[in-house]
Amino acid sequence: MNKINIALLGLGDIGQDFAENFLEIIQEKGKPVEIVAVAHDDMTSPVVMGFQSSGITVYENALQVLELGEKVDIIFDLTGNNKVRTSLRQGLQADGNRHTVIAPEVIAKLLWMFFDSDEQQLELLQAAGY
Repeated sequence: MNKINIALLGLGDIGQDFAENFLEIIQEKGKPVEIVAVAHDDMTSPVVMGFQSSGITVYENALQVLELGEKVDIIFDLTGNNKVRTSLRQGLQADGNRHTVIAPEVIAKLLWMFFDSDEQQLELLQAAGY
């Protein structure tokens, strides 16, 4: 099976927990998934610095992930910002990138249900508009 390359955008409270749980499953189960990029507006965040020290591309601006083009299969936009989501879609279209998809919020919710996170975090995810 070919490796699936993903980008995680927005590593605040919800995004950080999502990223940590997702990464844990990838590593423990040896799944053919690779986090190739993350974006967060606070470059001093411990989770951002952790990704950076692991050699993962880190962006301060979520839209910079578009620079990777078709090297990204799936973008998880966890910013909670509708303007970011709209700009991502417009950027993919403008670049002619018909390969990369932005995971709908329902997919993030589905994955979250498989994490060992508590129900309060799922409620926060839903309250944030995901």
